[in-house]
Amino acid sequence: MNNIWDRIAELVTGRRSWVLGLVVFIIGVGVIGSAGSGGTTNDSPNQLPSSAQSKRIDAFLDDFPDAKINTAILVVDRSDGGALSPTEKAAVGDARTRMLAVDRKLTVEPTSTGAPTVITSPDSKAAIATVPLSAELNGFDLRDAVDALRTAAEKGLPAGLSAHVTGGPAFAADIADSFSGANVTLLAVTGLVVALLLIATYRSPVLWLVPLIVIAVADRLATTVGDKLSSPFGLAFDGSTSGITSVLVFGAGTNYALLLISRYREELRRNTDHRAALRIAVRRAGPAIVASNVTVVLALLMLLLAALPSTRSLGAFASVGLLIAAVFVLFVLPPALALFGRKLFWPFVPQPDHTDADAVDTIESGPWHRVADLVVRHPIRSVVSAVVVLAVCALGITGASIGLTQTQQFRVSADSVTGFDVLDEHFPAGQSDPTTVVVATPTAGAAEATLKATTGVQSVTQTGKSTTGFTRFSVVLTSAPASSGAFDSVRDMRSGLSKIDGAKALVGGSDAKALDSRNAAGDDRLLLIPLILAVVLAVLFALLRAVIAPLVLIAVTVSSTLAALGLGAWVSKNVFDFPALDNNVALFAFLFLVALGVDYTIFLVTRAREESAHHAIARAMTRAVSATGAVITSAGIVLAAVFAVLGVLPLITLTQLGIIVGLGILLDTFLVRTVVVPALFTLIGERVWWPSHPGTSQPNT
Repeated sequence: MNNIWDRIAELVTGRRSWVLGLVVFIIGVGVIGSAGSGGTTNDSPNQLPSSAQSKRIDAFLDDFPDAKINTAILVVDRSDGGALSPTEKAAVGDARTRMLAVDRKLTVEPTSTGAPTVITSPDSKAAIATVPLSAELNGFDLRDAVDALRTAAEKGLPAGLSAHVTGGPAFAADIADSFSGANVTLLAVTGLVVALLLIATYRSPVLWLVPLIVIAVADRLATTVGDKLSSPFGLAFDGSTSGITSVLVFGAGTNYALLLISRYREELRRNTDHRAALRIAVRRAGPAIVASNVTVVLALLMLLLAALPSTRSLGAFASVGLLIAAVFVLFVLPPALALFGRKLFWPFVPQPDHTDADAVDTIESGPWHRVADLVVRHPIRSVVSAVVVLAVCALGITGASIGLTQTQQFRVSADSVTGFDVLDEHFPAGQSDPTTVVVATPTAGAAEATLKATTGVQSVTQTGKSTTGFTRFSVVLTSAPASSGAFDSVRDMRSGLSKIDGAKALVGGSDAKALDSRNAAGDDRLLLIPLILAVVLAVLFALLRAVIAPLVLIAVTVSSTLAALGLGAWVSKNVFDFPALDNNVALFAFLFLVALGVDYTIFLVTRAREESAHHAIARAMTRAVSATGAVITSAGIVLAAVFAVLGVLPLITLTQLGIIVGLGILLDTFLVRTVVVPALFTLIGERVWWPSHPGTSQPNT
């Protein structure tokens, strides 16, 4: 392995290495330029597994005469909260007429059912009207259609009335609209944050540009590849997937660059030849970067086993993105550093104090050395204090609830949410968003009786028959949408209908979708969390060639992750007033905190193993913390800040993910890697490296 890294280091730091770096860079830019821009990154996440009833019912609904129709709901109320007058109720009908006349390509001519076109709420303070839309509209076309309907509804509406367009098409349009331009904002803010932190870290007006440009191109290449591979592989590179992938590429890529440049700067103080210093840095830091990258990539690939399509997509595209980031950091960044040389660090250019590298030892000094020395001299006190802090943070999990309704997904204002809230306030619960049931027509009578007898069902209406022998029902529930009562009613309907021979019944609609998504997310957590831990543990076993050290590190990482989840859940609820954690937040936060937290473990422990070849474990850990403290701190702050940037995206789930992972990374940086790991390794002693010991093998040179 050392010979391989010797050759790689020589390849990327030699006098002609700039050719290699330039070729890789040009290929990346060429792919980005030739691929053009895609639109899938503006789509909303697909949260339904193909096995879910609420997903399978779509195939049956396609066979009904109105299959190609989606329904938008016009909601009108008085701005002052008063009752609607007869003239104002008539104005609602006029607004509906204007909406239907917008464009025949967008709206569909309604069929006559004998039902009133305008329905007034029981308290006479609101009225609704339905507008059929073409089901073939999606993405920006759907957004533009809903915008046109809203404009038509408001035009000519009497003063004092407020009009809103809600329903399934409106929610989808608002999500597409909220993501429009959001990823550009995310990229700009992320780049700015990384630039400022790199400038603060290196105190150089020029050095920060090199890693930032390299990582920015890697991120754009990752986005391009993800967008173009989504359709052929049946994956969804939607807005949230694109945003998280960019954050991971920027965060992890910057961490890799910080590790490499930090070691390079350290070696510049020992070597007069900057290329020789860079070769040593690549040879020393390269294995840690690869091990860190492989750990995170393998953990992400476990997401391919998930039931939720959006989770599988994130696993695929984030893995590709991190691989691209590692390639650029290892094969583009070193040639750039070699080309510019020592002067890139201006005005604080590191200079060698001696020509004899062994005569210079700068790591047994400074603030991180003093902190590490204090920890290893009082390991029990350090561990107990840290464990108390982690335990207090973890208590936040006890008060956390999981699951956001459709209207709770948005962090920004959305007309569809406002309209839904008006509906919920003035109309009976469930009437605004009925549950859809499909059964085989011969069993329709028995199915209708079963539905009416189900607890929590207010009304059952037959709404059509398909050409393939199925009957559809619209079921209004008494419970509020996405509430525990609504979920219980969906479960009871499914259970009752399953007992009817030959019914082939399927229950769909918003409540059923929310329940199926929540159940799938729970199953994914039970399956994937153990697999992620097993993958990380296996990588640590292979990297450290030890048994005890990986077990200690994985236990510490899990403890830190639980603390971060608890602290993040508390902040989400009590500071930002979010009603609950979204279904995927716990899994994604666990994945990123474990996998990315192990980054810092690898940075620290590989250096500790290197130092253990020459020093006892206590001094080896002190020297390792002293040598890596600054880079781990810088990397942790960068990564936490980059995840916090997820808050610029419009969905609460992404903001929550940024909060939890950001806080967890800071806990990892300042508490776990600085205090807990050095203290535990000191307490365990040399046995931590069992069955091998670094001192028994020839150290790298």
